[in-house]
Amino acid sequence: MVSEEQIRQWADEAEAGYDIEELKRRGRGRPGRGAEPMQVVAVRLTTEELAALDAIAERDHISRSEAIRRALADFAA
Repeated sequence: MVSEEQIRQWADEAEAGYDIEELKRRGRGRPGRGAEPMQVVAVRLTTEELAALDAIAERDHISRSEAIRRALADFAA
């Protein structure tokens, strides 16, 4: 829930105007995990494989991507 006070603060901020240079400095998107940009890799999974992946991710409270990264790290070790 957003309070009336928070809405009032946002409205005051918008009416005062935004510092465009400050907004540009904040960056966009998720923070990087390393020194170089990450690559997106498409992987085809069966329904059963996807269900197993989702079960592991839910159990460990992580995303599908993180579960895959952990599995790859274990495999490569």
